[in-house]
Amino acid sequence: MPRSIQGTFEPGFAPVVQMLQDMLQQPEQRGAALCVYQHGQRVIDVWAGVVDRAGRQPWQEDTLVNVFSSGKPVLAVVVLQLVAEGRLQLDAPVSSYWPEFAQAGKQAITLRQLLSHRSGLSAIGEPLPPAALFDWQRMVQALEQQQPWWTPGKAHGYAPMTYGWLLGELVRRVDSCMPGAAIAQRIAGPLGLEFYVGLGEAQLKRVSDVSRIKNAQGDEVAQRLYARMLQAKTLTGKAFTNPPSMMTSSNKPEWRTMQQPAANAHADARALAGFYNGLLQGRLLPGDLLNEVQREHSSGMDRTLLAETRFGLGCMLEQQGKPYASYGLGMRAFGHPGAGGTLGCADPEHGLAVGFVTNSMDAYVMMDRRAQALNRCLLTCI
Repeated sequence: MPRSIQGTFEPGFAPVVQMLQDMLQQPEQRGAALCVYQHGQRVIDVWAGVVDRAGRQPWQEDTLVNVFSSGKPVLAVVVLQLVAEGRLQLDAPVSSYWPEFAQAGKQAITLRQLLSHRSGLSAIGEPLPPAALFDWQRMVQALEQQQPWWTPGKAHGYAPMTYGWLLGELVRRVDSCMPGAAIAQRIAGPLGLEFYVGLGEAQLKRVSDVSRIKNAQGDEVAQRLYARMLQAKTLTGKAFTNPPSMMTSSNKPEWRTMQQPAANAHADARALAGFYNGLLQGRLLPGDLLNEVQREHSSGMDRTLLAETRFGLGCMLEQQGKPYASYGLGMRAFGHPGAGGTLGCADPEHGLAVGFVTNSMDAYVMMDRRAQALNRCLLTCI
């Protein structure tokens, strides 16, 4: 099936669209979508390729795909909206809202530390069965009993999955609803975004399976991380493989229908770009909290990812000069990559909001080379 680009774009951005078209001619690529806003105006909204492994079903305008960790900032913004409403405080102990959290030496951990990956709760040490992944209360109780892996606030380590239960449980207790419902009510609904944490029957029919690109190796950072993940008793191993179903469930109905806002959001490129456009346009957070999102809270060696990372509140910050961690945009770019290549990000300097989604998963741990290349091309067009 020809993989011709569908959708619309402003003529000045034709080189970016052509780059996406060329990417999708490569045999290992299946489908992708790209959406870009500039200063509040949608300038690219395109998609192409196929959704099935046989290559027969074309990617549609309303195709959804698992965006993995690219959903983390959306969850973080819901939490920050509760801060703006005075219902949460950044520097208050989490246990003041969630008393059971205080167990195992966690009584002083703050919301700010959770948001910036400084809590020491990047993984659960107790071995859990595969089914635990789909049991919200089981995972929450495991985190209540978990001792921090380091002194909270003294270091940082990315929390690939626990982030969703930690912040999601706070949302559940303070906003009286599950995080997927809060995201729908507070962000997706008001902005008109196809962004879901916990799919319903109608959306399930529109989801593309994701699959790994055969023989993809990633870069040195990825190879080091994958090697450590095989050491099951390490922090990194536990963070990505406990419960073990974390690594094997992304195309299963039970993964798509549960709510795990750190990793199982499903969306289109338009939703990711629209979220960041909403942030830049001041529609989601007051200015002081948006500044906190973008302010560096963590930097240096990441105890989970085994590479240098920079975090604001709920987002990764630009690291120019580090290919594995650069958005390919301006110095103030922020956002979040998702496993396999998805990327949502903003560049305040150039007024850009970008969403890229794909069902062909490469092996890079943080920034995917395809998304980086599209972003670099984007800058040449403005």
